[in-house]
Amino acid sequence: MSIFRKTALAAALSSAVWLCPQTVLAETISAAMAKAYQNNPDLNAVRAGLRATDEGVPIAKAGYRPQISAAITGSATRLGDEGFGPGTPLVSQDYTNGSASITITQQIFDGFQTLNNVRAAEANVFSSRETLKANEISILLAAAQSYANIARDQRIVAIRKQNLAFLREQLSAAKSRLDVGEGTRTDVSQAEAELAGAKAILVNAVAQLKQSEAVYVQIVGDAPKGIKQPVPASKELPKSLDQAVAAGLRDHPTIAAAEYNVDAAGYRVKSAEGTMLPGVVVQGSVSRNTTDRTNSGDSSNASITARLEVPLYQGGAEYGQIRQAKERMGQQRILVDSARAEVQQTIITAHAQFEAALATTSANKAQVSAANQALAGVIEERKVGQRTTLDVLDAQQSVLVAEESLVTSQRNAVVASYSLLASMGRLTIQSQGLQVAEYRAEEHYEAVKDKWFGLRTVDGR
Repeated sequence: MSIFRKTALAAALSSAVWLCPQTVLAETISAAMAKAYQNNPDLNAVRAGLRATDEGVPIAKAGYRPQISAAITGSATRLGDEGFGPGTPLVSQDYTNGSASITITQQIFDGFQTLNNVRAAEANVFSSRETLKANEISILLAAAQSYANIARDQRIVAIRKQNLAFLREQLSAAKSRLDVGEGTRTDVSQAEAELAGAKAILVNAVAQLKQSEAVYVQIVGDAPKGIKQPVPASKELPKSLDQAVAAGLRDHPTIAAAEYNVDAAGYRVKSAEGTMLPGVVVQGSVSRNTTDRTNSGDSSNASITARLEVPLYQGGAEYGQIRQAKERMGQQRILVDSARAEVQQTIITAHAQFEAALATTSANKAQVSAANQALAGVIEERKVGQRTTLDVLDAQQSVLVAEESLVTSQRNAVVASYSLLASMGRLTIQSQGLQVAEYRAEEHYEAVKDKWFGLRTVDGR
């Protein structure tokens, strides 16, 4: 087989890898995202934090409920065995006292503090749910990016191996021509130098692939297996930039979380203002006293007390707390505007990167085709003495650069497409049809929001 045909075959195989399906056991980019959704430790930590936030609601609701306490006391008394004065007979009398009591305290009115504390806790739960969604999107994007990085690095390793094989053939051909007196020692040295450089860049490519695989394991939780060359995302992609921005401002969970934070801050203002309103408390108690002292008997007591508390002045702390709460609410409102601006900027950036990557990919394909044709022509011209070995090596270097640029732009198109979906808040397991069970945060919330007692968590810990 001629060098021209070998070169053409290598180029054809290089392009076919992108288009042809891999083995049945190959893992898709969707499968990688599904594994990351289920296994990623950072995402599981955020879910655990949300479950802890859920407990803030029953904690706040404790203000509605009675407080019950019980007390048991006992004492033993010993009177002296000496008289208290001259002529007083000796006295020796020991006795014990005991008492048991139950007290129930119920807050009837607290200036709506409990009501607003509960609402603030519920708003915190809703905000944390949206934050969880944002983290899920971030992890899915990281999984897609790490998958695309491995696919890119595997292709670059393959391209550099092909380049190494081609340069070995050129070195062998240069030596053969030198042996028959058609070449020079310079041609051989140039081929040897290019071959050594090709070995070095291949080592670097293999090292980069190992690093990408390590990142993949960290994010996905499993070793990469049968990575296929991915294509850009197609589901839920917007038709225009304006549509993307509108969808992101409407649906992105970061904005929703910031809005819930404003609600929670508003309820905290009302709760702080409630400290200046009157409060009503009802307290009931039952006690039983026992003793074995002579001339004393057991007794039982019961009482119920209603108390109206009217705060007049508490050192000024209440005023400072109200002002502080209002400033924090203002801060949260500003953060909503900041979240909207950040989402819009991210969408515009991702959209521009996606369009640029698609255009670059198209241009790089043309570059690869032209570079391969040029290489084939230079090889043929060298056969008739019109070109040198250096010309062939330069042409091969152009092919190598073009092929690696194509692989990189294809990777960038994939990542940019998923980045665009993520920036819109649409990179979810539902939109991408991922085969993984959805984590339903509301199930834990419904299980704990009205709990009165119990030490075990919902999962039995």
